[in-house]
Amino acid sequence: MAATKNFYIWKYLQERNIQSLKTALDQIEGHELVELFQSMDPEELVIAYRLLPKTRALQVFELLDVDLQEGLIHSFTEEKAIETFANLDPDDRVRLVEELPATVAKKLLSSLSLEERGMTDLLLGYELQTAGRIMTPEYIRLTTEMTVKQAMNKIRSYAKDIEAIYTMYITDEGRVLLGSVSLRNLLLADENTLVADIMKTEIPFAHTHDDQEDAARKLQNLSLMSLPVTDREMRLVGVITIDDALHILEEEATEDMHIQAGLNSSNSKESDRSRVLISGSLGQILKVRLPILMMVLASGFLSGFILEGFEDVLNSVTAIAFFIPLIMDMGGSIGGQSTTIFARGSVLGHIKPGKFLKQLGKESTVGLSIGVITGIFAFVAVTAWMGDPLIGLAVGLALVANCLLASFFGFLVPFFLIKIGADQAAGAGPIITSIKDITGLLTYFLLVSTLLTHLL
Repeated sequence: MAATKNFYIWKYLQERNIQSLKTALDQIEGHELVELFQSMDPEELVIAYRLLPKTRALQVFELLDVDLQEGLIHSFTEEKAIETFANLDPDDRVRLVEELPATVAKKLLSSLSLEERGMTDLLLGYELQTAGRIMTPEYIRLTTEMTVKQAMNKIRSYAKDIEAIYTMYITDEGRVLLGSVSLRNLLLADENTLVADIMKTEIPFAHTHDDQEDAARKLQNLSLMSLPVTDREMRLVGVITIDDALHILEEEATEDMHIQAGLNSSNSKESDRSRVLISGSLGQILKVRLPILMMVLASGFLSGFILEGFEDVLNSVTAIAFFIPLIMDMGGSIGGQSTTIFARGSVLGHIKPGKFLKQLGKESTVGLSIGVITGIFAFVAVTAWMGDPLIGLAVGLALVANCLLASFFGFLVPFFLIKIGADQAAGAGPIITSIKDITGLLTYFLLVSTLLTHLL
């Protein structure tokens, strides 16, 4: 169903059928809409985004990658940009400010109210990668003298503007953190009960200078919805919410994977490459694709030299030429499957850098198994056709070898290209095809030369 909806959205975008596009966008769930927007080019994204209702537009904006947020901000009128920027949560606002050009960021910051500007400046004052930088300074603070009734009144008055209201934090008059109380416990307590009588006094917290991943990991491991953040004097200055924690852990996991594997390309770099190959100028596209294809051309000549070198074998046993396309096509199909599996596994994080050799071995085992099964079938079929079991054996063994090599290189080549910083999307397929053709032909003719000496 989602694929059908997406098809019509692309169709309406191309036709510039604005009314139908607006109706189709309204029918898509939020997370699906974010994924769809992140696959659009900048012009399409601007058109689609501006058709969203105001509230939904802000919700979607907060979930987009920062580079897409930046592109949208640049496309907005000044009034629209200021409105969107002001409605972001302080931590999301800081993340966007760090990516914007200084002149744009300065203009947007100057448009904020004094209170919002103060909260944003507060977060910008903390070092990168710290808990202070990812916390939100918007939270509900209670004091020990409050009754449950007074606490609930305060929660009601602030709830619409606060991101996390599952847990309230209690401080003294100097804002020193003393404890916490859940919204559930407040609802169940007598309204005349003092907050001090139902609060928890031993609660986990993070300091503003703590590493952001450590703080996020603590929140996740303890299954909390939020984590209070204090300064060095234990004064409460903000909270980290579960959505921000999960975002940080996802970013850190991706970064760790790239570092361990020696992968220097980030998601934004891959996004830039994709845009060049799809929307770039002819010169930019040729610069990426032509060198690889010239390598394929050279490998084609090498394959021709191999055929020439075994010309006597071909002349002696003409029948072996019948099976060259079979062996080449099987190798190409297996190599293509392996490359696709690697690409998808890499994007989804299923390819573990520290276990790559093990995963390469498993994929090679799969290729070998497929080769053995198809090789046995080919042996039986070719023997029945040609009446010579040795021709069948040569074809069968060539299939086994080619399937093994194709699956091995289908996994190894894209990994190697990413590791050296090359574009595996444009290069993996042609390189694997070249390797598969050369090794497949060479293996096949060596087997024929060895097994069919009685016919040569």
